[in-house]
Amino acid sequence: MSVKILMVCLGNICRSPLAEGILASKLPQDKFTVDSAGTGSWHIGKSPDSRSIAIAKKYLLDISNQKGRQFTTADFDTFDYIYVMDNSNYDDVIDLAKNETQKAKVQIILNELYPNENVDVPDPYYGIENGFEMVYQMLDQACDNIAAKLKAKHR
Repeated sequence: MSVKILMVCLGNICRSPLAEGILASKLPQDKFTVDSAGTGSWHIGKSPDSRSIAIAKKYLLDISNQKGRQFTTADFDTFDYIYVMDNSNYDDVIDLAKNETQKAKVQIILNELYPNENVDVPDPYYGIENGFEMVYQMLDQACDNIAAKLKAKHR
């Protein structure tokens, strides 16, 4: 049975598709499943932002086949780990949790780099020119730490 990890951002077209692709590339596919979702419903069924696809491609990752979906309460039962991109996403996901067990699955992804600091991955959608590159680098480092922990814990 595979360990399931979910990456969550607001629209599921910029940050969480990148995080999904990055983490999936660092884990053995026979033991781990990585998916992504958004807290909002605007981009259900849509491909990731072209800028996310381009930055992933730059690093030899193909995320172009991903489709946006909205986070649901069923995700608490499906996934073992839920990583959110920022504090707003954290609050939105935690608000849907029914109990402490579900809440315990939810973590802010950059706490992997900056423990207990609750640093946001900035949303690059309306951001600066190199925003997608910056977000990629942040997520790549965080996913290195996540992958190492998961591989050690689930041998």
